[in-house]
Amino acid sequence: MKEQIGIERLTGLLAFAKAGSLGSYTAAAQALSVSPSAVSKSIQRLEKHLGLKLFSRTTRSLSLTAEGRDLHARAIRLLRDAAEIEQAAFASRAEPAGTIKVTAPLPIGVNVLAPALPRFRARYPKLAVDLRLTDRLVDIIDEGIDVAIRVGDVVDSRLIARPLAPHKLCAFASPSYLAARGIPLHPRELAGHDCVNFRYQSSGQTLRWPFNVGGRILEITPEARVVVDVSDAVVAVLAAGGGIGISATYVAAPFVKRGELIPLLTDFAVDRFDITALWPESRRGNPNVKAFTTFLGEIFPSPAPWDTLIAENATD
Repeated sequence: MKEQIGIERLTGLLAFAKAGSLGSYTAAAQALSVSPSAVSKSIQRLEKHLGLKLFSRTTRSLSLTAEGRDLHARAIRLLRDAAEIEQAAFASRAEPAGTIKVTAPLPIGVNVLAPALPRFRARYPKLAVDLRLTDRLVDIIDEGIDVAIRVGDVVDSRLIARPLAPHKLCAFASPSYLAARGIPLHPRELAGHDCVNFRYQSSGQTLRWPFNVGGRILEITPEARVVVDVSDAVVAVLAAGGGIGISATYVAAPFVKRGELIPLLTDFAVDRFDITALWPESRRGNPNVKAFTTFLGEIFPSPAPWDTLIAENATD
């Protein structure tokens, strides 16, 4: 007769599957909504029961042992089966409730999603939102994310994708800077201006400024007097008179509305990518996901209000 698996051992297998996929007890703990020490203890108990060392640990890294790699694929199947059971239970429930895990890039989360969450919570008081803002490319399936917002083209057969709005980039500067230095009417005139640029935290590369010139995309990397690695900091520097910079329109729009920034070179502005909502195929019938993705359609209307505001306040 086969020995029945206990709750403690099952918990250890789930913790092992997450930690093996994410390469970190801390990341696994966040995905499972428990403490890192709980993950560590569960895996230690599992290793003791199996008589195997599943991970090689140092102060800086966590990697699967040869025995751990052999067992990890089976543990992942267990994790996915558990997720499917949970989703089937959610789908049978009509009213959204529990917790929905959402991930998004920091600028979209801060400027679009976060201000709208109180309205969403008022509509669905039994549904809590766990919003995770990061520029890291999150593995939606392995990290148990319900809905992800991303910028750019995404191809993954495991995911359902819905375009939300164009990701329009435009140049901006403050009225005081333009009064002192003049208004550029063509991208080539930026060479005579102080420029503020953005650096990607993930790669360390600075943003190449795209402009649509004569139907072709021209990319330039201006000589920047200030470089920062957070999008909202770029517009803060610009609003303080720091020069000319490129920003997504949804980040700059509040500054434009208050008269602190003026859109520039709008005839050359580029819709570089789409902002897209993604969720796992397994959550197609999940009422929480249905409620949130429907709400996303409301806060990303077409045309986007921030793009309309920019067009109304353009200098050219």
